[in-house]
Amino acid sequence: MLALGVSGGAVVVWVATAATSMSEPPPPPQPVPTVHAVDVSGAALAAEVSRLHERLRPTTVPLQARDLFAYAPRASVARAELVAPAVALPEAAVVVAAPVVPLALIGIAEDGPPDAIVRTAILSGLGDLFLVKEGETAAARFRVVAIQSGSVELIDTSDERSLSLTLP
Repeated sequence: MLALGVSGGAVVVWVATAATSMSEPPPPPQPVPTVHAVDVSGAALAAEVSRLHERLRPTTVPLQARDLFAYAPRASVARAELVAPAVALPEAAVVVAAPVVPLALIGIAEDGPPDAIVRTAILSGLGDLFLVKEGETAAARFRVVAIQSGSVELIDTSDERSLSLTLP
């Protein structure tokens, strides 16, 4: 019996020794990296940005440097043409420019019965809009003399000049 106890104890020690070996424990398993869609699109965006930066770099060097704040000197030929004597026009060839009227006729409105139509001229100019009838003044300077179906007769009260405006 003693032999049976000794041999049984030896088996238990042998099994216990085999189960607890002196080797290091295995390393913990490494997590498998997962690729997210955001990471993929971020990488694609970074590649596109670097490609566009390459396109922005100039491929040719400018031929000459310019000063953007200085005018280029003019050629001497152009100066000689400017200094050339002016040709005098004969007095008969002098044309007097027509006076500039600061008003424009943009419309005519008609109101009333067919036998007594009252016309109103719509004038634009001097930064304003004027609705005037015959006898009234526009811009405190132009008096309306007559309003026809397509034109207006005015008198400039500053120099008593007669003016005519027509619809465009």
